[in-house]
Amino acid sequence: MTYISIALNWILFLALFPIAFFWLRRCWRIVLRRDFSEVGLKRGVPAPSPERYAPYDAVLHLIAGGLILAAICGVLFFQMPFDTWNALAGSTIVCKLFASFALSRQAHGWIKK
Repeated sequence: MTYISIALNWILFLALFPIAFFWLRRCWRIVLRRDFSEVGLKRGVPAPSPERYAPYDAVLHLIAGGLILAAICGVLFFQMPFDTWNALAGSTIVCKLFASFALSRQAHGWIKK
């Protein structure tokens, strides 16, 4: 492996920490603090009725944050192979982004300008 790929692997691994923190914090805000200001954001605007979509958004953030946390713990405590944690983290990030996009579009509905 070259030094560039080693550096990129470290950058990816270190980026998992803030990703997990923000996703789990957002779940905590929705569930415990009942803060729906970031539910179903579309162009920075929350959904018209965010309470309706809050449980789905909370579960989405909890699952995604938990999977990223599992990848972090797998690397730190169980020496998870690179291909395994990289696939777990990458597919979780991509699936979470697609699911959040779909949820935000569903929450806003077909509103015409």
